[in-house]
Amino acid sequence: MPSLEEVLAKPIVELRTIFFDRGRPVPKGFLEALALDPRQGAKQLAKRIRERQRSNRSEGQRLHSLLRFEIELWAQGFSFVAGVDEAGMAPLAGPVVAGAVILPKNYKLRGLDDSKKILDEVKREELAAQIKQDALCWSVGFAEVEEIDRINIYHAGLLAMQRAVFGLSCVPDFVLVDARRIPNCQWPQRGIIRGDALSATIAAASIIAKTTRDAHMLELDRLYSGYGFASHKGYPTPEHCRTLKALGALPIHRRSFARVRQVLGLDPIQIELFEAAAEDIPEQVATSEQVSV
Repeated sequence: MPSLEEVLAKPIVELRTIFFDRGRPVPKGFLEALALDPRQGAKQLAKRIRERQRSNRSEGQRLHSLLRFEIELWAQGFSFVAGVDEAGMAPLAGPVVAGAVILPKNYKLRGLDDSKKILDEVKREELAAQIKQDALCWSVGFAEVEEIDRINIYHAGLLAMQRAVFGLSCVPDFVLVDARRIPNCQWPQRGIIRGDALSATIAAASIIAKTTRDAHMLELDRLYSGYGFASHKGYPTPEHCRTLKALGALPIHRRSFARVRQVLGLDPIQIELFEAAAEDIPEQVATSEQVSV
């Protein structure tokens, strides 16, 4: 192994490639020596490496905090903790999709977060692929437009989550759900308010649900060209609303939603879309201040 003096004798470009671009471990005393090096490039390299180290520490702390619920459950003997979340409650078209995932213990994936906070579609797809590769098991569940119109969007979301968790190839022994309780679920569960931002497993499920639904809407865009589903994914954007009025409703539009009913010339109907039955309300919910199981 070369001495610190031998390492410092290398050109700054080579040092940058080794310790910044490739991220190799930094030798003891290396950064201090760089900071004292008369070469301006050396000082800049030391600054960039220190900034990255601070960023890595901050991300590590964030990811550890994201496991707070899972760590408590693992300590209580629950080995297979499933996270469940849905995507597509607000769109005017297409199904609602839920994801369920069981992650390995102490799983940390850089960038893992609530899917709504990840605005880069490519990054979201990369995270989804990595989660699927690393997870003990994962599953998705759909509730179709006809079911949304028949039982309302709130209960359709619960149905999709139920299908996702029942589709897991590993049997969970505890289920964490974003804000709700899954009906007819035989395992203990807990609804966590803003769970997709507070729990790693729920965040992972939200990414799987979001990317699965987005891919499905891309398929529908090819089937129903001209509606722009590839860009707005069925959400009530100004573009979608204009197209809906101009071209009319498709079979994949939700007829229980007011904007769609208006285009079809149907009378408005009063549906409490998010009115939960008593058994659907979480017995325990948690915020960032209330985290005990």
